[in-house]
Amino acid sequence: MYVKFVLWHKYRVMAPDIQRTSNEVICVSICRKLIFHPDSEFAMTPISYKKYIKNKTLGLFVVLCEKQISITNHVYHYDVVISSREWDKLMSIYDSKTEAIRKEYEEEIHSQIKHSLHTILDKVSNI
Repeated sequence: MYVKFVLWHKYRVMAPDIQRTSNEVICVSICRKLIFHPDSEFAMTPISYKKYIKNKTLGLFVVLCEKQISITNHVYHYDVVISSREWDKLMSIYDSKTEAIRKEYEEEIHSQIKHSLHTILDKVSNI
């Protein structure tokens, strides 16, 4: 109940009701589609807290930083500021995707380690 109140207060009382602009809606949609695109690559910077999405296939590069989306390709560049609520949703989607990628990497690494340890055990057992 308390969490619901805090969220309600954060998004309804503290932040004024700002109409979402068409550029905000389009930029958030682009980011969501890029996050789930199979050819997208992700990067994060620990000091500046910027998050990057790079898609060579589509020729797009996106920088996410402090409620601002920057979309660049070889022809254009857009900087769009989005609302706190949309930012939080987008960061949740981005973080979930990068977490899933991290888990895949760890599973791959662990599966290789188990296989190599099993091989070592067989070698030692044969001596």
